[in-house]
Amino acid sequence: MRFSDFDAYAQSKLAITQWSAYLAQQLKSKGGPVVIAINPASMLGTKMVKEGFGVAGNDISIGSDIIVRAALSDEFGSNANGKYYDNDSGRFREPHRDVKDARKNEQLIRVMDDVIASCSSN
Repeated sequence: MRFSDFDAYAQSKLAITQWSAYLAQQLKSKGGPVVIAINPASMLGTKMVKEGFGVAGNDISIGSDIIVRAALSDEFGSNANGKYYDNDSGRFREPHRDVKDARKNEQLIRVMDDVIASCSSN
């Protein structure tokens, strides 16, 4: 299957969110760190936005600020583990329905493990 550049980007963001939810679940049972999927904001002034959409985009510090806040503030404590934070709305939101599908998450992890294994065997 061939994706457009935008569709491929969207699929990669979904995969990161699924992986984050899976990782949060796995680490929680082991007393591990909190894992949160974060949308830093849409249309930030990155190279992708500038070249792909032909606009300057918003201040890129919007995205870095929320990541620093998530890492250092109590606002994103253990009760945030496995959740999805949408910086466009400034709150935790429900992620895409596939993120809540354990079967799809496990399938994604298997594919990722296979890709990683194939890369490390070369």
